[in-house]
Amino acid sequence: MDNEILSQQLSATNLQTARMKEIFNSYIDGLKNCLKEIEQQDIVGIAYLIYQAYKMGNQIFIFGNGGSAATASHMACDLKKGAIIPGKPRLKVTSLTDNVSLITALSNDNGYESVFFEQLYSQVEEGDVVVAISCSGNSPNVIKAVEYAKNCGATVVAFTAFGGGQLLLKSDRCINLSTTDYGQGEDIAVSIEHILAAMIKELIYIGE
Repeated sequence: MDNEILSQQLSATNLQTARMKEIFNSYIDGLKNCLKEIEQQDIVGIAYLIYQAYKMGNQIFIFGNGGSAATASHMACDLKKGAIIPGKPRLKVTSLTDNVSLITALSNDNGYESVFFEQLYSQVEEGDVVVAISCSGNSPNVIKAVEYAKNCGATVVAFTAFGGGQLLLKSDRCINLSTTDYGQGEDIAVSIEHILAAMIKELIYIGE
């Protein structure tokens, strides 16, 4: 191979490697900043709020779009399965993102903006907790569902990024991040739900 061509290829490889390291370091630095931000927020208060709903026999509904939909399913699993204490009642938890047939039917017939609202309709009650997950805080279907839930007397907990958007203003409790990176916002939302699940399990165990 010509030495000049080899030199160009090596130079290109070095530039690509440097760029990959830059992407890695930037992302990790962003995550570190997010973790610092959640240290200042009331995760313990949210754990107690959900635990109080549990003690009263109320339900927890969780929803979001895209990666946040996956987090909603993950959180429902962790609360329904991971927070089990033998001999104690179990949390009543529903993820509104899990029934693909229902979601597509509602989207087709009523519009995607209604997919969460329609599932809450005549189901959510006073004392229930609604967990809305949205990085932007402005997803129309999330906002519509939250507004309905609040009108029914439910408490709204939100996980947001991007400064919070409308959801910050419409929620009763909000874990809000300043990052504008969807990946970082979604990563931290999963971490938050893991922390909450562990806290709530402990509260059920000790019977606080």
